[in-house]
Amino acid sequence: MLAAYSLLVTASQMVWLTFAPITTQTASALGVSEGSVGILSGINPLLYALLALPLGRWTDRRFNATLCTGALLTVAGAVTRCLWPTSFTGIMTGQLLNAAGQPMILNATTKLAVRYFPPAERTMAVSVASAAQFAGILTASTAGSALFQAGGLRTVLVVYAAVALTAAATVLAALRVRPAAPDGPVSSGSLRWLRGDRVTWQLAGLLFIGMGVFNALATWLDPILNRLGYGQAAGSLITLITVSGMIGAAVLPPVAAARGHRRGVLICATTVTTLVFLTVAFTHNLVLITVALCMEGFVLLAGLPIALEWSEIHAGPDRAGAAAGFLLCAGNLGGAVLVLLLEFLIDEPRLAFGALALIAVPGLLLVARLPAMAAPQPSDLHRPAVTGDLS
Repeated sequence: MLAAYSLLVTASQMVWLTFAPITTQTASALGVSEGSVGILSGINPLLYALLALPLGRWTDRRFNATLCTGALLTVAGAVTRCLWPTSFTGIMTGQLLNAAGQPMILNATTKLAVRYFPPAERTMAVSVASAAQFAGILTASTAGSALFQAGGLRTVLVVYAAVALTAAATVLAALRVRPAAPDGPVSSGSLRWLRGDRVTWQLAGLLFIGMGVFNALATWLDPILNRLGYGQAAGSLITLITVSGMIGAAVLPPVAAARGHRRGVLICATTVTTLVFLTVAFTHNLVLITVALCMEGFVLLAGLPIALEWSEIHAGPDRAGAAAGFLLCAGNLGGAVLVLLLEFLIDEPRLAFGALALIAVPGLLLVARLPAMAAPQPSDLHRPAVTGDLS
């Protein structure tokens, strides 16, 4: 089940970011501007922010139905693009379908771990599923150009549709496996519990910063390095950062969970983020930049599975989907906001890297206020009923 789900997560990310590495070529093939092609990738964070919370609740209530719907929407989006490969409208329709399905897939990360794994193995499951997100980003960024050169835009779309179809079929087959821990009763009521839940908001704030920093770096590293005279290095460097992040996301969370050091790893990640970007802001040596940013990727991307797993422990299994949806919604908003903010600074590399260092400082304040250990809070399903005369 974990392998099938991870493949679906990877496919969803690939469909989302299909056009990011081939923006210029796609604009020429479709007869539109590069800005219009950018919208094809930009609609995902927007729809995620709108749909994450209600779809998180649906994940808690109807896990199988939600995940199946997300898988089918991903396939529908990928296939729609193949049917109209020269139409911007047709491709936009496919992107919208995938964007609608993506929250149904990613919100299931912690819920799947609860349903299919014993407590001792859930951290590993969340880590692997989270690393699959970065695997999809990496695959899209490296395979897109090669596929386009081999057969044009149609080849890119057909190959990605085949991956999406395979992933969806695998998940539908895997869902026939009986869960180790079937769903219990679902928390009643709305999402009002989020309003005063300090820990969940702090974790959401950390993902707002962490995912925002990663998205901003991946988006603007190329023009920043161009201004430093290293224009050809950006693609390889982004690949190295993502690979080191995948390793960190798979390795650090299980170690942190086993030793009770989740907060310690998050403190390390935010501290390293500040120090790394301060260093590269004032030292424009390519070797140093490469080493520092790979170190940053290793600890930064590990924060995603740690925050997701902490949210499941804190909110409880009955609210795992809603909590994950809230955190990922915050992360996507952070990505959109910080990408826009950094756009005004890319002409000055020192200011751009300095801004990323400054953005990480509130993260230190947030993580310092987290409890030392992840602990569950009583949900409305587990609070004892008050009966009798309390006088």
